[in-house]
Amino acid sequence: MPRHIRFAENVSGGENVVEISGVDEHSRALAHGIAVGDVLVSINGHEINDVLDYRFYLADRDIHLVLRRAGEDYEVHIRKKEYDDIGLEFATPLMDKKHRCENNCIFCFIDQNPPGMRESIYFKDDDSRLSFLHGNYITLTNLKLSDIQRIVNMHISPVNVSVHTTNPELRVKMMKNKHSGEVLSYLRILADAGIKLRGQIVLCKGINDGAELDRTLRDLAEYYPQMDSVSIVPAGLTAHRQKLYPLEPFTPEECAKVIRQVTEFGDRFMEQHGERVFYASDEFYVKSGTPLPDYEFWGDFTQLENGVGMLSSFEHEFMTMLSMLDDEDRSVKRTVSVATGEAAFGLISELCASLSDNCPGLTVHVYCIKNNFFGGEVTVTGLLTGKDISEQLAGRELGEVLLLSRNVLRSEGDLFLCGMTPAQLSEKLGVPLCFTENDGAEFLLNLLGRE
Repeated sequence: MPRHIRFAENVSGGENVVEISGVDEHSRALAHGIAVGDVLVSINGHEINDVLDYRFYLADRDIHLVLRRAGEDYEVHIRKKEYDDIGLEFATPLMDKKHRCENNCIFCFIDQNPPGMRESIYFKDDDSRLSFLHGNYITLTNLKLSDIQRIVNMHISPVNVSVHTTNPELRVKMMKNKHSGEVLSYLRILADAGIKLRGQIVLCKGINDGAELDRTLRDLAEYYPQMDSVSIVPAGLTAHRQKLYPLEPFTPEECAKVIRQVTEFGDRFMEQHGERVFYASDEFYVKSGTPLPDYEFWGDFTQLENGVGMLSSFEHEFMTMLSMLDDEDRSVKRTVSVATGEAAFGLISELCASLSDNCPGLTVHVYCIKNNFFGGEVTVTGLLTGKDISEQLAGRELGEVLLLSRNVLRSEGDLFLCGMTPAQLSEKLGVPLCFTENDGAEFLLNLLGRE
């Protein structure tokens, strides 16, 4: 049983503590008497404020915990393998509140959401812990020098940074935060400390493109090899930009120019260092009608979730699985349908046609869904809504099942952006739904009914 000590002997010396919401069955924590409702105060004398503290100090083999129950502190000593978990759960993944974004970027997508959506849609996070846990991009403006030192001390890596421009004055203009230029100095501190960096440039026509983009690429190249990839993505523009900064979409010709600019820089970098590092996102290729580069062009696909090399990766996975089909797979007889956004429609149609050629009994209807909900230039599948899918597929031939990307749902898998549930969409269309991960092989197997 835990040994109780008086509150005054709390080794943490602070009041920033977190409450335990669950204790796993058969875990070390349960075996040592830790219970739901207890408060985790410290590990090995270090105050626990959030998930980064918890994960970092929990990594040791020999851990001494101070917890609080009913106003009194008690101690628990646990021996385990390095990095092993002990079975504690907390109310939120971060163990405290998300850090709200302090910028007002001229291209912010959240500002362009239509009214009437659930409240969480409008929350702007800019949290370094989410960069570590989920790959979110941060602007650095929420961080003090002490926070940077914490990242260095804990060797939190990689850190994904929304750079946009290395021109301090222009960064202030784009982000409308007077500190956004000066915090660029953090990049050097992190790089010199061996922290892996991944950069993102949201490109705005007439703002940070052209000569400014050249400058940003050159400056970020100075952080190599710590800066191991940089993506250049176009600003997402919806139809809901009333009273916002007047941004214009890139034309197909301008998209092609961006591709040439980034590719030429990447080519030179490849010659010097053996790595490309700098990539224009898939969206530039699709909008300009430029053929996608080969699979090998994208290197390690480090920014796949940022729309960089995603289509090439998907195609490679699909075609690899296609080459492995056996006679049973090729003899399947079924009719299915696929709903996709405008950006991926061409590729998805080609892949499904290739599969049908190899499986004569398989009929696949591929439908392109126009994003009326967001309007504007939004063409990615992940921002499709149940409402648009429902309205545009009403009365269409859907077959035995309708395949959708899992990205159209929020992380919990229960809601579209419009608030419709998968069950509601299925009922409206009169067909079962199958949600597939962003993986070409899985998509092919789902088409065949091998879920």
